[in-house]
Amino acid sequence: MSLHPAVAAVRRGVRRCLADLEPGSTVVVACSGGADSLALLAATVFEARTGSLRVVGATVDHGLQPGSAAHADRVVAQMAALGADETLTARVQVEGGGLGPEAAARRARYAVLEQVAEHTGAVAVLLGHTRDDQAETVLLGLTRGSGGRSLAGMRRSFDHYRRPLLDVARADTVTACQVEGIDYWDDPHNHDPGFTRVRVRETVLPLLERELGPGVAEALARTAEQVRDDVDLLDDLAEADWERLRTDEGSLPADRLALLPAPVRRRVLRLAALAAGSPASELFHDHVLALDALVTDWHGQKWIDLPGHLRCRAQRGTAGVHREVLAQE
Repeated sequence: MSLHPAVAAVRRGVRRCLADLEPGSTVVVACSGGADSLALLAATVFEARTGSLRVVGATVDHGLQPGSAAHADRVVAQMAALGADETLTARVQVEGGGLGPEAAARRARYAVLEQVAEHTGAVAVLLGHTRDDQAETVLLGLTRGSGGRSLAGMRRSFDHYRRPLLDVARADTVTACQVEGIDYWDDPHNHDPGFTRVRVRETVLPLLERELGPGVAEALARTAEQVRDDVDLLDDLAEADWERLRTDEGSLPADRLALLPAPVRRRVLRLAALAAGSPASELFHDHVLALDALVTDWHGQKWIDLPGHLRCRAQRGTAGVHREVLAQE
């Protein structure tokens, strides 16, 4: 019997992702119980046999919906039935901390996955984001004016995290589950129009497909892939310049900074602000442009206030980001 194309697509993505791992390595698969993550787990278990890998299935109960604990138990049973060598579950307390509900849940989830990876000695944690997720991310970034980084979308890998399904359509993960007889969960939050991403998924992208023709999601994901190499190169150059130019106090020589190409210089300034403690989620492009003006267009401005109660001053040839509690009105 020939392998169904949807199952083949998922397995192919996983095979490529695991190709560099040593036999006997442990891999964690983050599993929500949805079609994407269950198809990913099933494919990982299948491919792990060839590479002699150990597969750990991990699910996180965010406690945001009634019956979430029972759902987590069902996912654990499913992961075991699909052949995971070990299964783990954890319940987390989702606290906003100034973040929206999606971002807060994501932060809590990654904290658990970090602990699972450390506990199991895993060399990789696999995430079930698909090509459709990538397209949504790019489109959201474009609407927010986030620049090249938004066009680059989600990374295929970072730290020990990997995304094997970025070339796989969401429809293929659903079909793969149906073909393999896997009963997946359709999260009600995935259809709640109160979430911006849901509106993009269920309204905006279908509209673009109707008006511009099929393949919009694939084109957006392909654009992200093409832009990522350029963005990564600029980030690497900025990282090197940041390490080369910064002083022990975290200040930067404005005269040497001004000689850098603008895309690199602004990235260096952003790194300086982050290193000083400005929260990444609150540090926007306008802040970076204001920092840049201290270097390239100084006309007497005394300082720039940044998120995180920081103040950046330009003084005697340096642009230094200094920790300082801002005066309260």
